[in-house]
This record gives sequence, C-alpha cells and structure tokens, in this order.
Amino acid sequence: MSKTVDYFMQYVQMDTQSSEVTGTIPSTSKQHQLASLLAKQLEQMGASEITYDRDHCYVYASIPASAGCEGAPVLGFIAHMDTSPAVSGEGVKPRIITNYDGGDIVLNKDENIVFKIADFPETAQYQGQDLIVTDGTTLLGADDKAGVAEIMAACEYLLQHPGIKHGKLRVGFTPDEEIGQGADHFDVKLFGADFAYTVDGGAFGEIEDENFNAAAATLQVYGRSVHPGSAKGKMINSMLIAFEFQNLLPVFQNPMYTEMYEGFFHLCNINGDVEKTTAEYIIRDHDRDLFEQKKAVFGACADFLNQKYGAGTAVVEIKDSYYNMKEVLRPHMHLIDNASDVMRELGTEPHLSPIRGGTDGARLSYMGLPCPNLCTGGGNFHSRYEYVCVQSMEKMTQLIVMLAEKYGIK
Repeated sequence: MSKTVDYFMQYVQMDTQSSEVTGTIPSTSKQHQLASLLAKQLEQMGASEITYDRDHCYVYASIPASAGCEGAPVLGFIAHMDTSPAVSGEGVKPRIITNYDGGDIVLNKDENIVFKIADFPETAQYQGQDLIVTDGTTLLGADDKAGVAEIMAACEYLLQHPGIKHGKLRVGFTPDEEIGQGADHFDVKLFGADFAYTVDGGAFGEIEDENFNAAAATLQVYGRSVHPGSAKGKMINSMLIAFEFQNLLPVFQNPMYTEMYEGFFHLCNINGDVEKTTAEYIIRDHDRDLFEQKKAVFGACADFLNQKYGAGTAVVEIKDSYYNMKEVLRPHMHLIDNASDVMRELGTEPHLSPIRGGTDGARLSYMGLPCPNLCTGGGNFHSRYEYVCVQSMEKMTQLIVMLAEKYGIK
C-alpha cells in the first residue's frame, strides 16, 4: 500500500465524530486523539513550527521553503479531522476492494447490507480500480480523513525529496467542521499563509470555488393544551401549526427536489407536544439575493400564522452561518487555474462545481484566507455506503506536491 493509504487506514479507525449537542470546544474530546497523533507524526517526519492547540483541538505545521524559494507565496492545505454525526464513526472496519468489477458490493453478508450499483451508478466509473469501503455498520470517514491522509503523505514526500523546489507550506487540521464550527477558532494570523486549499471534496477532478450562503433557522410554536373532550374553540395544537408552517414553504424548494445551484429549506429536526413545538431548519442558496428572499419567506410564514392564531404563536430565529466564497475568490483565480492545470497534467479534466454545502474554506475565505476546495477521491459521504478510490487518493497526494512546486517557481 502507498503511504497515503497507510495513513488513511490508520486514521479512519479512530472515532472522531463531532456532536451538535455537547456545546463544548471541541464538541467531542475524542477528536484530540487524532490531533495528538498528527502532531506527533508531523514532528517525526521533520515538519517545523508545529502547533497543537490543545484548548481548541487544531494542529498547524510548516514545511520549510526549498533553498532559493523563500520569496514564494506561502501556500496552505487544510483538512478536518472530525466525521459526521449522521452515522456512527465508532469501530470503523475499512477494507479494500481490489480491481473493483463495477457491480454490487456486499458490505456485510450477516446483516445483508449491500452497496447497490443501481443506487449509486456513478461508482461504475471506478471499475478496474481499488475502492476502500466499510463493513456497512458505520461510515468510512473519507470525509475528511482522506484529505488529512493526502496532505500528510504529501508533506512527508516533500520532506524526503529536498530536490523538489517549493515555497513554504503551511498545513492545518481542524475539528468540528461537520457541525459548522471548524473555522471558529482557526488562527489565520498564526497560520500565516497567503492562500490555501481545503482538501475536502468528492471525485478526483472536482474543484469547488463557490458554496451555499447558509443560515440556521429555528421555529418555536406555542399552543394551548386543553382536555380533548372539551377542546373545541380552546385548544391550540402547536404541532399542527408547525405542520402548517412547513406546508406554507415552497414545496419544491426542498433538498429532495433540488440540485446544482437550486437552494432549499430543509427541516432537520422537529419535536414537541400540544403546548410547544420546536422545528430546526437550514436555509441555503448560492445566490445572495435569493438567499435573502428565502429568509424573508421564512419570516413571512410565521407572520401569517401569528395573524391567524394570535401574536406570539410562531416565533422564528434566523442566524447566518456562512456565505458564498466565490466573491472573495474572484481576485485569486490563479488558485483555480493552477489546480486545473495540475489535474490536466495528471490526466483528468477538471470539473468546477458548486458545493451544495460548506467547508472550512468558505468561512476562512471571509476571514482573510482565500481558500477554494479540492477533491479527495471519495463519495457517499455521511453514509454507511461511503467509499474512497485508492488511485484517486494517490493522485491527490501527487496534486498537492505538484501545486507546491508550481507556487514555488512563481
């Protein structure tokens, strides 16, 4: 196996799942296990300026510039250590499907868990290559331990091959990206890069220079409980009003019906009783004007219900999470052009696509660090059907090395 795969297989067996409910920093202490290991491995391979922020669970390090390249731009590479709360990350059992035949994969015979090509037809493109999958009981963690492994393997390769000319590189590993908090305590000044890439995308060839504008929205509905036997004209059932609120939202502006640049309202969680119901939503759109319109529609739905049932029945709170990084990246399109050129050199035509989500790079771009997103070679993230292609991971390691070299001669 390559060093990239070696690192990856080691990292995915460490449970680093983040949590939306703990309220701690980081959200789960187990993320420190990987952070500590990365700091140690960076030291062992000869990286410099290693900082392990034990308070916030960030790891930073440098690969010194080659002789004569000290004046080159400082380029950064960033990946997140946590895995999604959506599916368990405990006890991950990765295995490699060598020379994948393009058909169904039995992930777990005992539990009859089958990776069906009919459900994931895009996977057929990897026929003849090697896929890393799970046993079907957990996610894999390629999001984003593939990115972590690729960066680590590239760093080690550059340190072992001093003949490759490159400027100073900075690498950073973050916690809690999956719950939208990966950039909360990222020290952009300490990181000290002129530009950076997050390595946190999908199939090899993808480059993402724009993402959703995002907001979190909470609906609180207040009702009145009365014995159902004498409830006529008196009871106000908050759950039914919450359902009514959902039905007021545009039906087809829902993740089930949208793709590419189409935004949506997504009901993530709802719980309650007659007297009070709480519904948690996310609102997304690539276009800033449409994003603002969606937030206005959300508020207007509450206003309508308050007119119908009385003031204070429906209360909404909307908080912006992050914005489309494209506006920040426009003056720095060399980041896209150089990554595209390297992908072509590696035999793949680059594909620019909008992120239907967000990355640390979106927020970091607005914090003064222009930071588009690169692929990792994986797919079906946040799922027990998650996979990553070995050959794509190895190409990503090459791409990082070649980008370092390209910026070293600027």
